[in-house]
Amino acid sequence: MNKTIFSTLFLLMTISFGFGQQDAQFTQYMYNTLTVNPAYAGSREVLGVSVLHRSQWVGLDGAPSTQTFNIQGPYNDKIGLGFSIVHDEIGNNTNQNTYFDIAFSYTVPTSEKYKLSFGLMAGGHLLNVDFNKLRNYSASLTPSVEDELYKRFSPNIGAGIYFHSDKFYMGLSVPDFLESEHFQNPDDEGTAIASERMNIYLISGYVFDLSPSLKFKPAYLIKAIAGAPIQVDLSANFLINEKVTLGAAYRLDAAISALFGFQMGKSFMLGLAYDREISSLGGEQFNGGSFEVFLRYEFIKNGKIDLTPRFF
Repeated sequence: MNKTIFSTLFLLMTISFGFGQQDAQFTQYMYNTLTVNPAYAGSREVLGVSVLHRSQWVGLDGAPSTQTFNIQGPYNDKIGLGFSIVHDEIGNNTNQNTYFDIAFSYTVPTSEKYKLSFGLMAGGHLLNVDFNKLRNYSASLTPSVEDELYKRFSPNIGAGIYFHSDKFYMGLSVPDFLESEHFQNPDDEGTAIASERMNIYLISGYVFDLSPSLKFKPAYLIKAIAGAPIQVDLSANFLINEKVTLGAAYRLDAAISALFGFQMGKSFMLGLAYDREISSLGGEQFNGGSFEVFLRYEFIKNGKIDLTPRFF
């Protein structure tokens, strides 16, 4: 009975992580846009490198953790290029997902203030599941998986648009057009335990000048995927002296968050976020919340960032 419970739980976690929440989840999505929208590449008009680490549900053994690496910048006034890696895992390396994409954007001015960017991305997804790390694992309980170590590479293409100015942005994207199936039943090629679905992202934000030293930056992210409820993230940040960011966020029916950012000079930014579940999961003793750390470095030259500052 215990073996059945643990094996069933693992497969359910695999399905929910790869089906209900396929793409990684971020609280600081306003700084990590390239991972979901290729049209963002080059929009900051400088070459930049950023990394993010997220530890979800701290205290829960085997809880998800995610790391991202992004590099993006302008090739010329119209073309932007980028490269993104997203790695996440669940179950103490039992289930590992690695996504990597090359992004290309083309930007056209629509007025003196606004620009419209079109983006394409291409790459792949590597899924690695090691059933040997599953407690009380028994191969006889997973007849649809031939090997104890499951590895699968899936190609991927995506696209997006990004409408923006110095103080406003809105983007719509589908980073994964191709739907791959996993854990196919060898006796029935038409069935699979888990499958990837298209994720649709709508992201937007604005910068309000409240005073010469204080700016208000609301933003939202809406994520839709077939077979799962729509996810809505709302955030409100205050930028003080263009150095310190303080804010809060709300994930619909899921979590509330605190955000902090610090611009250390012109090139380096640090961002921190803490989530607390408001669902029944948040009341569990093993759940200490979720943490994010974000770092960005930009190679600024000729003072361009002072002339056209970017707040997202």
